[in-house]
Amino acid sequence: MRKIIVPILAILFMSCQKDDVKPNTESAPVIEALNDYAIVNQIFQDVGNNSGDAVLNAENTSTAKTSKTKTVEPIITVEPLDFTTFPKTITIDYQDGVLCKDGVTRKGIVTIVSTDWYRNEGSEHTTTFNNYYHEGFKVEGTHYVKNLGENQDGNLVFNVIIENGKITGTSGETIDYTEDSTRTWVAGSDTPLNIWDDEYLLDGTQSGISSKGVEYSLTVEDPLHFVLLPRSIASGILNIDAGNINDIELNYTESTITILGTTFPW
Repeated sequence: MRKIIVPILAILFMSCQKDDVKPNTESAPVIEALNDYAIVNQIFQDVGNNSGDAVLNAENTSTAKTSKTKTVEPIITVEPLDFTTFPKTITIDYQDGVLCKDGVTRKGIVTIVSTDWYRNEGSEHTTTFNNYYHEGFKVEGTHYVKNLGENQDGNLVFNVIIENGKITGTSGETIDYTEDSTRTWVAGSDTPLNIWDDEYLLDGTQSGISSKGVEYSLTVEDPLHFVLLPRSIASGILNIDAGNINDIELNYTESTITILGTTFPW
């Protein structure tokens, strides 16, 4: 996601005299806010993917999984260890650091409390963090997911709420984040043990405060089509308000950015 923000930075700093659009010093905090958003959004999207993956894997094993190879892997425990008793607590312990398949090093503990299995309508999954780090960023907050059942196309739909989300960087700067969205699982549901072929549509709102105190909010105008591997957004439209710059439109379908009424390709 961070790479997708880069064209915005170029446009805000480029010479736009021909369109009478000139950047100013007030743009710098806005640009930083957009970069902060890119970081925090990517981290919490990864949290959702990995938490769902942990619940799905727990459903397909009758014993707690531990690493017994020379390769360092997260230690996953399931309590109670059966297929019928709920609520169930799933703990993912990344120990002092695990390099995962997506190239991200994670450490610390992620705890998921589930009221039922992930694919069952009405199931709820609440994720919290204990000294958990995504690369060098400390992650805090509550990540809540509820299975809303299948839509008319037969795809599972999930409500995602993030409360008190906070990312702390290596120098102590913090980024606040909240989210209320829906995720529609449009591909990969037939291979529940492999999240890397998953695709989903994201709709809803996200907001927060950047490390410099700039408020930002994002609204999905047309659902964003996320592909996990390689990580990308295939289509959709996202509207952004950040600081003193409003109505920024990222159009992933047309590969355009509209700022201050002027549309640019990327």
